Amino acid sequence: MKLFGTTPDGKVVNSYELTNSKGAKLEVINYGATVSALKIPLKNGEMVDVVLGFDNLESYINSFDLPSAPYLGTTVGRYAGRINDAVFTLNGKAVHLEKNNNGNSLHGGIDNFSKKVWEVKKVNEGANPSITLTYLSPANEANYPGDLSVELTYILSEENELIIRYSAKTNEDTMVNLTHHSYFNLDGHSSSVVNQELIVNTRQMLEVADDCIPTGRVLEVNNTDFDFFTPKKCPASIDNTFVLRGKDEFAASLFSEKNNLKMTVYTDQPGVHIYVGGNCFNTIKGKENADYHTLSGICFETQNFPDAPNHGHFPSALLKKGEEYVHNTLYKFKSL
Repeated sequence: MKLFGTTPDGKVVNSYELTNSKGAKLEVINYGATVSALKIPLKNGEMVDVVLGFDNLESYINSFDLPSAPYLGTTVGRYAGRINDAVFTLNGKAVHLEKNNNGNSLHGGIDNFSKKVWEVKKVNEGANPSITLTYLSPANEANYPGDLSVELTYILSEENELIIRYSAKTNEDTMVNLTHHSYFNLDGHSSSVVNQELIVNTRQMLEVADDCIPTGRVLEVNNTDFDFFTPKKCPASIDNTFVLRGKDEFAASLFSEKNNLKMTVYTDQPGVHIYVGGNCFNTIKGKENADYHTLSGICFETQNFPDAPNHGHFPSALLKKGEEYVHNTLYKFKSL
C-alpha cells in the first residue's frame, strides 16, 4: 500500500498492488474502486499494461470534468448505463434521478460510485491475491432509494485472470446495476485498439434510439456491422449493448496479434456493453505521459440492460429489501 493522493475534502486515497506467481500485477486505488494498472507477462518476457489509467489522483478527479468523462477503470453504480429521462417507477412511485447525459441519467448520475472513496476491507497476498472494498451508499444518494451496502472483490488468479465479484444489499427496495469500466488495450495502454480482433459471442443486441436509450426491441446482428460472432477488427466507434447467450458461454474476446495476447470475458450478467474510447481531449495526460484518444481502449461493461427499470420484459434490476445482488465477471489473459 502507498499513498496515492488526498481528495479536496481531505479523504486519503491509497494504491494497492497485487502480484501473482506468474508475475502479473494488478494495481487498485480506492477512489472509485478503480483498476489503475494491470500488467500481464508475455511469453517473450516482456510485460504489457493492458488498461488505461492516470498517474495521480488529481487526474482521476479532473477527468469527470472532461466533455465526456471516461470513467477509466472505475466501478460504476448505482446504475450502469442510461436511464431514460432520468426517471423510473418503483412500487408505484416515480423516482427522479440526476440528469447528466442529454436529459437522461448515465452511470448513476452526477454523484456516482466512480467518484467515491471506498473502504478497503481486506487485502490477501500469496496465491490468488485479492482486495475487497466496500461502499455504503446512503438512501437518496443521487436520489436512489434505500441504503445500499456494496462489497467488491478483485482477485488476480494464478491463471492470469482478473476476477471481479460484486455483492450488494439494501434496507429498502431499489434498483442496482453495477459494472467495471476498464478500457483494455492488449498492445499497451498508450496504443490504439483498431488492429486488435474482437469477438462478441452473440447474434443479438439491443436496439437504441438516437440518444442511446433502448427502444425495448432486440435485434439480430447477422450480416450487419454489429456482427462480431466471427473475428473482426475493433470498430472505430461503438456504444452498444449485446444480449448474451448464457453464463456458461464466454461473452467476448480480444486478441492482439502484435503481442500474441488474448483476453476472454466471462460473466453471469445478461448483457455486455461495448464501448471504444478513452479520449482525454488533450487536456489530461494518461499514465507515463500517454495521450489518450478516441481509439485508446475498449470497454467490456458486463451488466444488466440499460434502462431496464423502464422495460418490463428486460431482466429485472430490482433489488428487494432482504435480498442480495450478486454479479461475477472474469477477464482471462493468455499469452499465446
